[in-house]
Amino acid sequence: MKKLLLSFVMIVSMFAANWAAAAADLEVNTPAITALKASMQARHGQLSAFYSSGAVGLTKDAFIAIKDATAVPLKDRGALNSLVSAENADRANLYKEIATANGHPEWQNDIQATFAGRWIDKAQSGWFYQSGGGWVKK
Repeated sequence: MKKLLLSFVMIVSMFAANWAAAAADLEVNTPAITALKASMQARHGQLSAFYSSGAVGLTKDAFIAIKDATAVPLKDRGALNSLVSAENADRANLYKEIATANGHPEWQNDIQATFAGRWIDKAQSGWFYQSGGGWVKK
């Protein structure tokens, strides 16, 4: 009986997590969210060439990572590291702010998981993303 109850609780938890992300208003807007989106949009112009060259890719956990540092001249790698760090900080804050704006800070992980798929869906052809433990070119 305990095994059955434990299995039931695990299944309900999985559906609850999916329901939370589905129930969240991912388009909610607050001043903090607007500022984060503006910051990310401004940075996107700088990151675009790195996505296209394969130097940077989208991770399975809704962030970005340097996929191939050798695709970037040595003199530019420090700047790239800074761009990636700033982008990931904004993304983490975006997921947190969306969850908070929905009145459910506990949804942050589910919102982040939803965005992981969204970023990949919106990626341009030729960009890389993580899948199954490796990198895949879209």
